[in-house]
Amino acid sequence: MIAKRLRQSLEEGISIRDIFEEGKKMAAIYGAENIFNFTIGNPSVAPPPIVNEAMKEVLDSEVPLTLHGYPANVGHPDVRRFIADYLNKKYGMHYDERGIIMTNGAAAAIVNICHTLLDAGDEVVTFAPYFWEYKSYVGTVYGKLVPAYCNMETLQPDPWTFETALSPKTKFVLINTPNNPTGAVYTEESIKTICKILEKKQNEYGHPIYLISDEPYRKLAYDIEVPWLPNYYRNTIVVYSFSKSLSIPGERIGYMAFQSDIDDYDDFIAGATASMRYLGYVNAPSLQQRMLLKCIDATVDISIYQKTRDILYEGLTKIGYQCIHPDGAFYLFMKALEPDAFHFCEVAKEERLLMAPGDAFSGPGWVRISYCVPSEVAEKSLPAFERLYQKYQ
Repeated sequence: MIAKRLRQSLEEGISIRDIFEEGKKMAAIYGAENIFNFTIGNPSVAPPPIVNEAMKEVLDSEVPLTLHGYPANVGHPDVRRFIADYLNKKYGMHYDERGIIMTNGAAAAIVNICHTLLDAGDEVVTFAPYFWEYKSYVGTVYGKLVPAYCNMETLQPDPWTFETALSPKTKFVLINTPNNPTGAVYTEESIKTICKILEKKQNEYGHPIYLISDEPYRKLAYDIEVPWLPNYYRNTIVVYSFSKSLSIPGERIGYMAFQSDIDDYDDFIAGATASMRYLGYVNAPSLQQRMLLKCIDATVDISIYQKTRDILYEGLTKIGYQCIHPDGAFYLFMKALEPDAFHFCEVAKEERLLMAPGDAFSGPGWVRISYCVPSEVAEKSLPAFERLYQKYQ
């Protein structure tokens, strides 16, 4: 018998991957070219050539036993120094090797932070709509995820609901910009407001409240600057993944970064290092760590995603759908044509359109369209969206 905690999670959960797999079955029946699967955030743009070149170079030049043996739990020292230097140069910061911990992508980093900071009953505040797995990450250590809501016209965090969501039990705030599922980029004004509230509440409660910035989409922003959160709040821990910027989600490589002036710096390093072992990750993949020395600043061709975004946003709004213009990532949040987004997605399947109901992201009444698909697929899907729209008129 599986754990009660896990069973409850399975019963409450909405599996986007299940919808994605259903799309594969539909493709086998109707032909892949006739299915428009906008469910999962799997990059569709090829990795930059330097990624494969760097891996080959590492394999050819490194001593096999050294390369494939255990590195330190927190990562290769030279890789961590390299990333610290990169961040210092790019953002004018003061990171050092100790403040960089290599992780198995951003998800593992967040789970590690939950394991390091949370006791049972502690709270984590995040902004809804939010990435649906956040609740599971926090719940794994019996913490509680508390949503603070965004304005659904601007998709910017609402200051009043944010301050109301905070409590003496709040250990950290989890923020994701550019955002999954909405594609929103939180403005500098929004960030400043959030940080001002956090500073006030830290002083009021008498303990640190960390700001965890989950940034796998930082480099997927279109004609807009993504604020660098450590510039605005001292107790910020940046979580980064190369899954989207380099189109390598299967390689599971990322890091967490924090400067030496955060509260309880030494304890946090010790706790995060131990959590790496206790959770069974042991260390981030050695080969992928070494690869970063060659391509840390490389990025996929984001103009391809931007083109697809424009096709869908302009096409859908022309039909009559209500969409919020996404400035980053590869997601578009669209208003369902009925209050029940689940039923709306079922009706959409009749036109062979697969989308994720917004309820999965604490955004009821909306759907997420993941547009990391070829541009021609987006173009071909518009007549199906037109037919779906007419069903509701």
